[in-house]
Amino acid sequence: MGTVTKGIFKVGETVELKVNAVQRAATAKNHSATHLLQKALRTVLGSHVEQAGSMVSEDRLRFDFTHFSALTAQELERVEALVNEQIASNLNVNTKVMNIEEAKKEGAMALFGEKYASDVRVVSMGDYSKELCGGTHVSNTGIITVFKILTETGIAAGVRRIEALTGNGVFAYYKELENELNLAAKTAKTEPAQLTSRIEGLLEEIKAVKSENEKLKSKLANSSLGDVMNQVADVKGVKLLAVKLADVDMNELRNLGDQLKEKLGEGVIILASAMAPDKVNLLAMATEGAMKQGAHAGNLIKELAALVGGGGGGRPNMAQAGGKNAAGIDSVIAKAQEALSGQIK
Repeated sequence: MGTVTKGIFKVGETVELKVNAVQRAATAKNHSATHLLQKALRTVLGSHVEQAGSMVSEDRLRFDFTHFSALTAQELERVEALVNEQIASNLNVNTKVMNIEEAKKEGAMALFGEKYASDVRVVSMGDYSKELCGGTHVSNTGIITVFKILTETGIAAGVRRIEALTGNGVFAYYKELENELNLAAKTAKTEPAQLTSRIEGLLEEIKAVKSENEKLKSKLANSSLGDVMNQVADVKGVKLLAVKLADVDMNELRNLGDQLKEKLGEGVIILASAMAPDKVNLLAMATEGAMKQGAHAGNLIKELAALVGGGGGGRPNMAQAGGKNAAGIDSVIAKAQEALSGQIK
């Protein structure tokens, strides 16, 4: 297929066609590599593997094939190694036109469901690969230079796809990886050879910082809480502690809830924290004794969350919710007694 980029021409006129030798040579490498790839796949995975489609260009190759599952890292490694072994073996690539029945007797691979003429072109790569093909190929597998699998994915039920590079495409790929590695090493302030150990060290530092951060958050949460045990109310014989807090995340609310539950002994705890004007965290906890008298944390949180423009739920002993209106927190605290009263038998 060609594209007219300038002027026009008509039927009957003489035109001159030129083949882009560089582009054709790169495409031939990728095409020949698909033949080696198909044979390698059948060797590693089994004879059920058949070509289900392909695409070759000067930049890369794509090969679709029938197989029932994703390839393992070991299988991909073996397939890639087999192809590179045949490239390194410098196999001669020969083409021959013969009768299709004769070609099949010689073991030439054909596309499933494809209709062929009585005479076909057979492309042989040493004794390794033999396929019916009319495309452009290298004269020797050594010309391909090197083969690298980039991805292996599923594209349909029972059909997998491999995308790969050959020749200069592989060298460009590794050069890009080298540049990325050098950039990563520079960012981490180390050398490429020490990058792994540097990353491990940084992860340990991050872990230590996170641990210290959690401790500080816990201290701040407790500081925000202060002494609230004098706010305990009695609701039909059930203790209720409803507390308003500031800038305490859900994880710390749960920690505070556990601490207050121990101090309270038996009863219900409701904690409300504003992280921002449009972000509210709510938590409700009920002890065993409170639940026996009818308290249900999940139902409490559903009722109260509506006051801060949110929703949530949970189990009878613990529930949590989020909201979008911090201005409603005072209403949550004010209505807590009424909401619990409605549950107590």
